[in-house]
Amino acid sequence: MKIIAVCGMGIGTSVLLKMNAEKVLEALGVTAEVQAADISKAKREGHDADIILTTPELVYQLEDMPGKIVPIDHVFDLIEIRQKLSAALS
Repeated sequence: MKIIAVCGMGIGTSVLLKMNAEKVLEALGVTAEVQAADISKAKREGHDADIILTTPELVYQLEDMPGKIVPIDHVFDLIEIRQKLSAALS
């Protein structure tokens, strides 16, 4: 399974999402490759991603991606990430 955490520049929010998604996946016992990326890289290289984590304001820029887009409102909220990631994995 491949997950991409996406933000505008690929160095801030996406890295936080990546790290927190990895914590949640470990707690869930799910093995996945998680990458951080900016919008351009995600659109160029992310067509094999199963799940795309991003902030709500970037969802419209990723709507043509084949993976499930999961908007995360609070990147530090592990409970929110767990709930939304669990739903996307179902």
